[in-house]
Amino acid sequence: MKLISFAGPQGVSFGILTDAGVIDAGVRLRAPELAGVLDDLGPLRRLAGKAADFALSDVTLLPPIPDSRRIICVGLNFKAHIAETNNATPAYPILFPRYPDSLVGSGAPLLRPTVSERFDFEGELAVVIGRPGRAIPAERALDHVAGHACFNDGSIRDWQRHTSQFLPGKCFARSGSFGPYLATPDYVGEVGALTLTTRLNGLTVQQTRLDDLLFDVAAIIAYLSQIWEVRPGDVIATGTPGGVGAMRKPPLWMKPGDLVEVEIDRLGVLSNPISAQESAS
Repeated sequence: MKLISFAGPQGVSFGILTDAGVIDAGVRLRAPELAGVLDDLGPLRRLAGKAADFALSDVTLLPPIPDSRRIICVGLNFKAHIAETNNATPAYPILFPRYPDSLVGSGAPLLRPTVSERFDFEGELAVVIGRPGRAIPAERALDHVAGHACFNDGSIRDWQRHTSQFLPGKCFARSGSFGPYLATPDYVGEVGALTLTTRLNGLTVQQTRLDDLLFDVAAIIAYLSQIWEVRPGDVIATGTPGGVGAMRKPPLWMKPGDLVEVEIDRLGVLSNPISAQESAS
């Protein structure tokens, strides 16, 4: 299944994206948010054959989990990206948070802040937790996954490097994106066999198979679950491959008027125009 959160004719809801349109599962299940039904996908699967309630063009896509209580990003997790940055290979996952107001859905503009022109792209795979768990063995970690999606960890590079902590450059308002939909594992298949491609104005700037991850999805979930109980709706962004703008000569920054796209096999295309913060309402 392809699961979405959206703003539609009857307000904010979530549903199932089909070839015919959008099935409003939030209304049909009388549930307020997608995160609340991820631990049991049975009711959603029973709705999957129903008639669509809206055309996709009638709704505005939001991040699949619009207000996640926990968004964790992994840094330096693709081998090619580690090599291009000349960093040592991490012994453990490098973790930092993002916050919900730093993310938009597919189609919404990313905002380049007024304080910097060094706005970089980072195409990534996002994983959403469906079943809670603590101290999960790696061999059972994938049982806790509700789905996968495209993610753009848009980064304000000079602010990211103000200190050794990445957070300042990763949490500017509406600087990253997530979507267009959350694909359930049965639809996705083997994640390592998928290819991630990032394009800027139609030019491919990142492309790799997801088996280049240093710490794969199962290893990341197992590690995080030692720290806290992972819960339905937790979002994990697994890191970006090589090719980021900061490592190019000269650097390649996103600017107002650009279009950035992150595409992953079976996960669709996450597409966002770039706007200047001062021109946004």
